Amino acid sequence: MGNAALQLPTFADAPARPLADELVHDEGIERILSTVRGHLGLDIAFVSRYVEGEQRELTHVSSDLDLPMGAGFREDREDSYCWHILEGRLPELINDPADYPFTKNLAITDMLPVGCHVNTPLRLSDGTVWGSFCALGRKPDRTVNDRDLTILKSFAGLVGERIEEAMRSDMELAAARTRIEAMLDGQAVTMFQQPIHALGDGKPVGVECLARFPDLTKRGPQAWFDDAQATGLGLELEMTAVRCALETVGQVPEGIYAAINASPATILSGELRRALEDAEAANIVIEITEHQAVDDFTALSREISALKPFARIAIDDVGTGYAGLRHLIELKPDILKMDMTLTRDVHKDPARRAITAAMVQFSGDIGCKLVAEGIETVEEREMMRELGVDYGQGYLFARPLPVIAAQQHLLGVTMEK
Repeated sequence: MGNAALQLPTFADAPARPLADELVHDEGIERILSTVRGHLGLDIAFVSRYVEGEQRELTHVSSDLDLPMGAGFREDREDSYCWHILEGRLPELINDPADYPFTKNLAITDMLPVGCHVNTPLRLSDGTVWGSFCALGRKPDRTVNDRDLTILKSFAGLVGERIEEAMRSDMELAAARTRIEAMLDGQAVTMFQQPIHALGDGKPVGVECLARFPDLTKRGPQAWFDDAQATGLGLELEMTAVRCALETVGQVPEGIYAAINASPATILSGELRRALEDAEAANIVIEITEHQAVDDFTALSREISALKPFARIAIDDVGTGYAGLRHLIELKPDILKMDMTLTRDVHKDPARRAITAAMVQFSGDIGCKLVAEGIETVEEREMMRELGVDYGQGYLFARPLPVIAAQQHLLGVTMEK
């Protein structure tokens, strides 16, 4: 096979990307290499890839020997058996290097030394030769045959699939990071506000500020925040949304609060506190939103205490989120928000009513207001009011609205009793 026939990765514009962590630490590939070594009775099995500078890099190495090279080792590809096998100068199955005089030109033949050598190129689905899959022993072995080579190729196919999937995921993360970075100046982020009403008299009491991103019909806001978290930009995107929200609170009528969402990680960073200090906005509520356990609850409680001169504190998703009763008490929230799963058909479900009644009692005992999210029907609203819930939020009152429309709603709309 001549070099012109090969489709190799190109590195004209940039060097090979570092391998994704999930590929570097892929236990499946390690098991495959170990299985191949065991089946063939050879000392070493490895995966390598071709990189810039006409080199090849070992990416995964399995051996019980103390080798002079391991994962990450690079060498000129011309110094490797793998390259010359790909070029057609050597066969994929070499029982004894002495059978092929060309092997004397390769320093590794005597250095390792190389005995039995079995190799196959690793090709991606588009035909690109990514690297090679190889097993070798330090002594010649004529018992290894074409059937063993076929088995090695089968295992190589499995490794190739794992590599391609990891590359695909890595490319998707890179694309996600590019999308998120384009949002961080706030120019493409739009803030909506969803009104919150008192269930007793129907008057509006607050709004929740909600970030909206491009392609809303294809990718909801949570997908954007999930991508930001996955690409290490979770704090940056959250703070972009916080700053955008703070820019809108001046249009909320006097006496009505504006709730701004923040995760525990963002609160712990101190960035939120500094933003509130600079904004000097009034009647702000920080709504803590997170479904994962908090590792350092003492630090979170301390940072929340530092926020209280600038904002009241609400805890979202009570009943389904991370916060246990002890945590709720320690955080001393001003507002508790019931998850909408507790609201849905509450008038038909005794269990939901019992949980709601208990939460009404609990919120009253600790001196905070209770909000029922996701109210969509008159029956749900009436039942929540009968049970003693203070506030309601949901499509029955209003969907999330552009800021000006929300302002008009707050100034002119009251709920029909």
